[in-house]
Amino acid sequence: MRDNVTPRERGSAAVLSMPGNSTTQQEHQEKPVTMRSSLTMVGTLWAFLSLVTAVTSSTSYFLPYWLFGSQLGKPVSFSTFRRCNYPVRGEGHSLIMVEECGRYASFNAIPSLAWQMCTVVTGAGCALLLLVALAAVLGCCMEELISRMMGRCMGAAQFVGGLLISSGCALYPLGWNSPEIMQTCGNVSNQFQLGTCRLGWAYYCAGGGAAAAMLICTWLSCFAGRNPKPVILVESIMRNTNSYAMELDHCLKP
Repeated sequence: MRDNVTPRERGSAAVLSMPGNSTTQQEHQEKPVTMRSSLTMVGTLWAFLSLVTAVTSSTSYFLPYWLFGSQLGKPVSFSTFRRCNYPVRGEGHSLIMVEECGRYASFNAIPSLAWQMCTVVTGAGCALLLLVALAAVLGCCMEELISRMMGRCMGAAQFVGGLLISSGCALYPLGWNSPEIMQTCGNVSNQFQLGTCRLGWAYYCAGGGAAAAMLICTWLSCFAGRNPKPVILVESIMRNTNSYAMELDHCLKP
């Protein structure tokens, strides 16, 4: 009996049954999926420091330990929009101290315009640092997320964020002449004059985090991302094109 299979079909069957093709398919199936980073070793250090500086500055911004003083024999502390221990009117119109921490009832209740500006500026800087830190951490787990140019742009954003926080720290002493602060600082405080008060550790942490973001993180970001490799992409395309051409040639052979 005569075989009804045409030469073209024989070529197709031969290509499909080639040992090399089956081996290639097995290699593709057995190749494990690995998670690669888009950051260099310096970039990994940059991501870690970015997270540390962002968390330090943001935590210090929220905690009411920027300024320490005393009122009615009780310790009092402030940040830009929060306070611990405050006086209220008791029975007989006498002042008593409520020993608890909380934020001011409204934005307008913040003691001075300088502190209101400090709240907005410092908050914007902390938000920017947190956003960059989140992207940097994701870059440790995702390939091709952060290129060399993208890393430098993120470093510029960190510089702006640190500059905003530093500006907030510089604005903070301008509010020391408000009546509420003067009552806590022995009625002798003024702008850039603490009186009997003293600066708290949260103020220094906020300023230190901003300085580290501006100086260290911005510099490290210049070497954080990996350079793109277009040569590898072109070689892959050419290799696939040659493979398809060989299969087509086998199919067309009689």
